[in-house]
Parts: sequence; structure tokens; C-alpha cells
Amino acid sequence: MIQAQDLTKVYQMGDSEVHALNGASFTIDEGEMVAIMGPSGSGKSTLMSIIGCLDVPTSGKYELDGLAVENMGESQLAEIRGRKIGFVFQQFNLLARTSALENVMLPLTYAGFSGKEREERARKALERVGLGDRTHHAPNELSGGQQQRVAIARALVNEPSILLADEPTGALDSKTGVEIMELFQSLHKDGGQTVILVTHDTFVARHANRIIRLSDGKIVSDEINQNPIKAGTPRTEE
Repeated sequence: MIQAQDLTKVYQMGDSEVHALNGASFTIDEGEMVAIMGPSGSGKSTLMSIIGCLDVPTSGKYELDGLAVENMGESQLAEIRGRKIGFVFQQFNLLARTSALENVMLPLTYAGFSGKEREERARKALERVGLGDRTHHAPNELSGGQQQRVAIARALVNEPSILLADEPTGALDSKTGVEIMELFQSLHKDGGQTVILVTHDTFVARHANRIIRLSDGKIVSDEINQNPIKAGTPRTEE
């Protein structure tokens, strides 16, 4: 599904250059659950932006579902994002005065779906994340975990190739974070969803079946996780 070869990203900061990525190469197959892990400044956010078609590399090649992304313009990138990638962020980014159902329907509105189909698909997405009985609740009537589930449903509603999550438990307490990670594992296992977790958190990363570690813009390890944390395992101090 993803083929990245020798990706670099260079930012101009005044008179100096910042090399955020330095030749990253990897592949991710359909149906994998992968964590991209690294400390602040490691390049993981830059890599997430490229994987998510929010940005393009300075050099190197990036193919998503067989499409060469590295030379695309903004309108082409926006089309790819809308069709193939569902984003989940640390902050839920829900519309405050809008119901869960309407929040989930929003990407379908932009994609031009009819009203009936928008509602049917949004209801199905909310059911997938366990919120079929909360369709008409506004964000302030939901817990933090429920709000993140709405955000995940919104990311799933376009049936994207990839669910890309950036620090998805960062704004949640530890118990709720465990529940959200259990949901990601369920979407991966039961629905065959390709899940990419971008995180600095070892506990989050260990839920994935494979962990890619970054340091100073380079991939320093890419390993199969032989013992993923099982769904529902409580968090302990590491």
C-alpha cells in the first residue's frame, strides 16, 4: 500500500537548512497495524505529513496505492487525502454545536454524497466505534473518550485505505486511552483496517504489530512486535 524510498525533507530556516528527514525508506502493506515512534524532533511529524499527503518530500519517492505522490500539487494531494486517508488527531476537532452524526457526516458533505447516503454511512461509522446510541449528542454531552470515538468514526466514514492517528490518546486519561487503543486494535483485526499510529508513547506503540523508530530524521529500527499489548490491558508505569 505504501512504498517510501529515500525520503528527505529540508526546511529553510533563515540562512540555515533543517533536515527533518534524511533518507527514510520503508513499505507498509494493506491491513498492517504499524507504529511510527520517536521523540520530539525525530522527524515523525514530518513523516506523518508526507504519509498523509499533507506535504511532499524534498526528494525521494512516495507511492500510495500505486500513485506517485511526491510531485503532486495541492489540489491533487487534497483529492488523495479525501479518498484514501482518515485522520485522527490528539485534539478531537469536533464542531461544538453539532451532533455526533452531523460531525461524522461532514467529510461526506464535502465529497458530494446525497443526504440519505451521508446519514446512512455516518450511522454505520458510529456503530463501528460503539456510539450507535449517541448520534444526536453534541460534543459537550460526551466524555473525552466518546468524543475521540466520534473523531475516529469521522475518519472512517469515507472508507479510507489508511487510518492515520497522531498521538490519539494524548488528550485522554490512561483508562480511556486504553479503551481507544482497544478500538484501534478491533478496527484492525475485525475490519481489516490499515492503521498507522504516530506517537512518542511506548505504551501506544506496543499495541501495533510492527514498530518503526525514527531518530534525527532516519529510521533506526523497523521491527515486528512479537508480543503486542492485548486489548484492554491496563496501563502501568514503565
